[in-house]
Amino acid sequence: MSPGRKTPGEGPAPASRAEDVAEPSPSVSPASDPAPQQGEEEKRVESELQDLVAGLERERDEYLSLARRTKADFENYRKRVSREAAQAEARGQAALARELLSVVDNLERALAAAGDGPNDLAEGVRLVYEELSRVLANAGIESFEPTGEQFDPDQHEAMLTKPGTAGEVLEVFQKGYRLNGQVLRPARVVVGSANDENQPSAGKPADGSS
Repeated sequence: MSPGRKTPGEGPAPASRAEDVAEPSPSVSPASDPAPQQGEEEKRVESELQDLVAGLERERDEYLSLARRTKADFENYRKRVSREAAQAEARGQAALARELLSVVDNLERALAAAGDGPNDLAEGVRLVYEELSRVLANAGIESFEPTGEQFDPDQHEAMLTKPGTAGEVLEVFQKGYRLNGQVLRPARVVVGSANDENQPSAGKPADGSS
């Protein structure tokens, strides 16, 4: 076939047009910026965390305050119980000591009546008296005889007065006793007076009753 001749059925290739080939591009809306939304979320989370921490701190402070109050209340209770127990022990000790003082008085009278001569019974009484005196001393009980001292109504019980230096203890009828420095039994004494009236001094009755 010679060039330039067309083959039957073959026609010229249709020219492609740009407008037929090119597809219209879809319209794309500009994407929204996520930065503002992310910032708001972070602020919300941070605010919730701060509220949570503040609530926990309040609870912590409340528990700490409760613990301090409980500790203080328990310490006061412990001190009160200890003080009351000591006072109860002291009262019981004083009551027992007062009962024993009458025994000591009787032993002293027995020794005074026995005199200084050899006497097995008197020696036995003396040993009992000395042992009882040691027990009382170990318990904090001590005797006192205030002869020559100034009369003290808190320490002495005036039985009568005699001429002498006013307010001076001239004689001791019965020695007194102290328990840990506190008067357990006042000493019964004779007090000096500027007059010659044998009357009880300082408002104390002669029979020793209060």
